[in-house]
Order: sequence, then structure tokens, then C-alpha cells
Amino acid sequence: MKKIKIFKFLLPFVVVVLFIIGLAKIVPAQSSVSVHLTLGNPSNAGTSSLNNYLLVKPQYVIGYNCSIGRANWVSWQLNSSWLGSTPRQDNFRTDTTLPSGCYQVESTDFSGSGFDRGHMTPSGDRTSSVSNNSATFLMSNMIAQAPDNNQGIWANLEEYSRTLVGQGKELYIISGGYGMGGTGSNGRFYTIANGRVEVPSITWKILLVLNTPGSGLAGVTSNTRVIAVSIPNSQGVRTANWRNYRVSVDSLESLTGYNFLSEVSTSIQSVIEAQVDNL
Repeated sequence: MKKIKIFKFLLPFVVVVLFIIGLAKIVPAQSSVSVHLTLGNPSNAGTSSLNNYLLVKPQYVIGYNCSIGRANWVSWQLNSSWLGSTPRQDNFRTDTTLPSGCYQVESTDFSGSGFDRGHMTPSGDRTSSVSNNSATFLMSNMIAQAPDNNQGIWANLEEYSRTLVGQGKELYIISGGYGMGGTGSNGRFYTIANGRVEVPSITWKILLVLNTPGSGLAGVTSNTRVIAVSIPNSQGVRTANWRNYRVSVDSLESLTGYNFLSEVSTSIQSVIEAQVDNL
């Protein structure tokens, strides 16, 4: 009888615990899925839609869009642990982990198009090992990027982000393309690869800069630096200063329809997403 009474007493607590465990499985914290989703999943990508498909890799996370042959967004962490002396692997290749029914962009699909195979997560951000660097050359991590954009202004911003890491910072970065129609070295195109790969009209990026590596969301305050840029995907910007293309996160949210920094408290979001970096 005592055992029955104890069980009845504990039953409500057991039910609550099981409910919490079940809820955690249904709605996991983004950072528990991957460190690269510490700031959130901008489009709530999952595995039910080919146009918003979540690819979780050790080196970065992608919200992929099979209908346009490129990522909606790519998100990654950058700190000193990802940097080393590994040389650029240059092994561009198909991402065979894409789901059935999704065209797997080939390394040769950009050939002769006038557009670069433009990294989202840069090769230079993953130099700690051969496998980490090699992972950045999957075609799912590429967009059709105008050479002046990719090799000039975009590369300069990538270098700047690694300079910040050298100063003891940790970054969380999200980037992607938006719109349709860019101007490469052969002129303006809306698609390449026989229509399988859409050419974006702009390239955008958000960099959240933490002063204390390892602090995660706890290190994000209303004074945290956030750099956001929106750059034309066209020729003529090679020598331009990326600082001239800074915008607010709010403006990129309005443009893309994504919810950036969703894991950051709303009170802090309202401050840092409205500001335009001026450092």
C-alpha cells in the first residue's frame, strides 16, 4: 500500500518530466543541433521541404533551396580553433548528401558562365585541418558570384573577419544571396547550368562579434557589434570598400523574410538589429 501511495504522489512529477523531455525532442535548442546555429535557424529550415532543407555539417550549417540550386543561407562559427596552416584544397565537388529529388550541382556547372564558384563559408575560415578545409569546397556552399564581388570586396570582408579573430574575438556569421539576376564577366544572367542554378542579384552577410570567445548567447549584449552588408552581385565593386555597403539586420530581414538572431533575447535583438555598424 505504501508503494502505491508513493507512486501516486510521484506520478504528476514523472508526467511533467516526461513532457519536458518530449518537448525538448520536438523543439530542440538550436545550439544543441549545431554550434553554427547558436544565433538561430533564420528560415526554420528542416527536412520536410526541398526549398528550405537543413544540411548540418561539422564545419557549417546550410538552409538549402533545391529549386534554385543554392543555399538560402549558410551559418558558421569563427574563432581561433578553426584557423591553422592547412592549405587551400581546391577540391570543388558535388554534395552527395542532398536529398532525393534535389539537383546536385556539379563542380563544372559554373564553367564558362562568367561567375565564380563563390564560397559562403570561406576556405580561409577553415584551415585547422584538411577535412575542415575540404568541406568548404562542396558545391552546396557555393553561389554564382560575380568575380569582382567574390575576389575583391567580398574577400576583403572575409579577411577582416579573420583579423578580428586575431584580435581575440569570436564571430558568428550568416551569409547568402538574394534576388535573381547578377552581372558577371560575360554580362547579366538570371540562371546558369541550363537553368538549374539561380544567380542572385545581391550578396549579403551578417557578422556578430563577441569580445569573449566561448561566451555564446550569454556574451551577446545591446553593445555587441553586429556588421551587416548588402553588396551588388556585379562587376565594378572589386576595389570598393565593404564599409560603404553596411546596412541594418532589420533591413536584411525585410529583404529576405528571414528571422536572424532569433535565439538572442528580443530586448537585445531590437537594439542591435536596428543599428548600422559604424566602426
